[in-house]
Amino acid sequence: MSMSNCEVSRAFIGAGCNRIVNNVSWGASNLVAFGANNAVAIFCPQTAQILTTLPGHKAAVNCTYWLPTSKFSFRAQQLRQHYLLSGDADGTIMLWEVSLTDGKWRQVLTVPQPHKKGVTCISGIMFSATEAIFASTSSDGTVNIWEIILPVTVGGDCKLSYLESLSVGSKTMVALALAELTDNTGHVVLAMGGLDNKIHLYCGERTGKFVRSCELKGHSDWIRSLDFSLPVGKDEERETLLLVSSSQDKSIRIWKMVLCDTSGNPERKGVIGLASYIEGPIFVSGLSTYQISLESLLIGHEDWVYSVQWQPPSITSTERRGYIQPQSILSASMDKTMMIWKPVRNSGIWMNVVTVGELSHCALGFYGGHWGSNGDAILAHGYGGSFHLWKNVGIDSENWQPQKVPSGHYAAVSDIVWARSGKFLLSVSHDQTTRIFAPWLSHMEDRCFWHEIARPQVHGHDINCVTLIQGKGNHRFVSGADEKVARVFEAPLSFLKTLNCAVSQESDIQEDIQLDVQILGANMSALGLSQKPIYVHAAHETTERPDSDVVDTLETVPEAVPVTLTEPPIEEQLAWHTLWPETHKLYGHGNELFSLCCDHEGKLVASSCKAQTVPVAEIWLWQVGSWKAVGRLQSHSLTVTQMEFSHDDTLLLSVSRDRQFSVFSIERKGVDEVSYELLARQEAHKRIIWACSWNPFGHEFATGSRDKTVKLWSVVNRSSVKHVSTLPPFPCSVTALSWLGIERQNNHGLLAVGLENGFIELWGLSGRYEDGCMSVAGFTANVVARLDPFMCHASTVQRLAWRNSDKVENCVKNQLASCGDDNCVRVFEVNIINQC
Repeated sequence: MSMSNCEVSRAFIGAGCNRIVNNVSWGASNLVAFGANNAVAIFCPQTAQILTTLPGHKAAVNCTYWLPTSKFSFRAQQLRQHYLLSGDADGTIMLWEVSLTDGKWRQVLTVPQPHKKGVTCISGIMFSATEAIFASTSSDGTVNIWEIILPVTVGGDCKLSYLESLSVGSKTMVALALAELTDNTGHVVLAMGGLDNKIHLYCGERTGKFVRSCELKGHSDWIRSLDFSLPVGKDEERETLLLVSSSQDKSIRIWKMVLCDTSGNPERKGVIGLASYIEGPIFVSGLSTYQISLESLLIGHEDWVYSVQWQPPSITSTERRGYIQPQSILSASMDKTMMIWKPVRNSGIWMNVVTVGELSHCALGFYGGHWGSNGDAILAHGYGGSFHLWKNVGIDSENWQPQKVPSGHYAAVSDIVWARSGKFLLSVSHDQTTRIFAPWLSHMEDRCFWHEIARPQVHGHDINCVTLIQGKGNHRFVSGADEKVARVFEAPLSFLKTLNCAVSQESDIQEDIQLDVQILGANMSALGLSQKPIYVHAAHETTERPDSDVVDTLETVPEAVPVTLTEPPIEEQLAWHTLWPETHKLYGHGNELFSLCCDHEGKLVASSCKAQTVPVAEIWLWQVGSWKAVGRLQSHSLTVTQMEFSHDDTLLLSVSRDRQFSVFSIERKGVDEVSYELLARQEAHKRIIWACSWNPFGHEFATGSRDKTVKLWSVVNRSSVKHVSTLPPFPCSVTALSWLGIERQNNHGLLAVGLENGFIELWGLSGRYEDGCMSVAGFTANVVARLDPFMCHASTVQRLAWRNSDKVENCVKNQLASCGDDNCVRVFEVNIINQC
């Protein structure tokens, strides 16, 4: 049988947003781009799914910017290719192209002359479908300006021209905005703001030198965001440009730039508001003169205002220029709210007309807010790496309702594990959370979309490892963090019903749910370390009480309200109402927990911690149920990096930083008695061994190391270990392995190999048995698939895990999950066509 035919497709990507301002951009393509560690992630707001990630950056992505953005969507109606700029913490800026026809991406170029320090903001302006200017600012104290000529066809060459570099000194700029002036001469104005609390205006031609024009004073703290409107005015005259600015002084200011006549007087026509008489500086650009005045001061937020943005223009055929600039501004603040501001029709005074945000106590503010292209949707990204989307579903009046969004970890994902039933995937991360992802059946589209359906653990330490307790009965898991304690959690009734609803859209409770589960959910403790159960009968008592007039304050911890979810939850529900209760703590290790595993019967858990001596590096065995320590296995001298039970649960394999693997025999004698013996220990690699995996059909296993090799071994007569084969060297360290059994009779398998550079390879393995172990002579290994870089991780793969699916005729459909340092959890569908 040949496994040469292997097709891999992307099923799911879960990732959170980097916690930094200017990291998100909503384009005229109606796609949202954001940085997930050093990857650029793209998601579709309509499906709430991350479509792809773009690898290439070597440092965390700080900012993204679409060409064209949603502001210029009226000019992008016929465009079939859109472009994206991304800047990272090393100062590198990359340009990407996407074809809307087939959804394919390519990296067009890396901008030469990178910044010496991290890029903090990118802003641009589109003059036509192929002409644009963009500017970038950095903590190195410079602002670089570039002209770019985009290709007419997909895959064409981009022409990039360096215009100028402006030095702003030690008080760096963190906000930029570009606009075309209203004199129709092609002049451009650049506004920048930053640490000196001032707005600096520079003017120049499209290809000429930018000259400092004036300063706008008024803010009393750092300026965090700037945005120009498109030219506004009555009828055919568009001689006014509006600039909105926000600051850490909690205020928003609107500045009015009016084209003056030849005598230097501003052409103020029509009704003149009182604010128009508060005259600011006059600046000259080319042959034109502009008067700047403070139009309005908006005060309503209670914390730093991180972003402001004009509503994108609406398209109209009655206007010569084809658009109408709405008088509407979106602001986002660290006070956990976004506001929409509009002027009152009669007085012209700007008022807050819409307020949306997180009312829960787990929110830590918004880093930015963004309009959708049509102006009927607004998106915020928060401190917890989360997205929050609201859509105006009202017909006669505005009615903003929360919508589903993608979610995921906002720090490196350290471990993943499948449920025994295969219904969900559990992941843990250095963002101190545990998350559950599952396919949710959508009757609207008659297909499954993956979503985060629960956040069982919110911890006070980075979580390093996890294992789900296998076997029958309720779902339980053990997690280990940067503390010396392993914690046991049990699924509450609300989760079990939600999971069943996600899979079948029915409320029937089957074998996975024990009828005697009396815990409905869990509450977070005041310190956030131990989650207390909410019992079913207690929840009923609570609901029967009359409404209380007591209002929660920031000092109190509100009660969670666990419910059965009938559709994928939004961030507010996930962060507070989907916790699992903690049932046990396992004490014994002397350092931070590093690795966990469970046998397939669900009776034994093995744990290890960070170590530099033999006593500390011992492996502890815990009896599931009584949670007694029933074994302490000593073999290694440094940290045990991964452990795994053989599929008949008679052997335990461990690999370590000491470059050795160990194989222990495990035998259960009584309820709380386990006998164990070290069968073999061998220095297998020249560098640290990061990963190991058993053959599901026998006592063969694979080890992967920093020495860039994968070696295959076979246990001989339960007494010794024989080296079977070494795969060809890989380009970098091997950090993750997972062995899938395909055909038991011929011992065919598929080994997934994860690398330090984020790439994943699939290797077909087969071999016959001689004298009870795999024959060296009859063993074969060949690479079946090397996943496309756009499908892989953008940094180190931390863990791989197979989930078996049903066989369909001659095609075996399997799913492979992976996690990595790029904050991503990924699920791939692997189709293997068996050919004899």
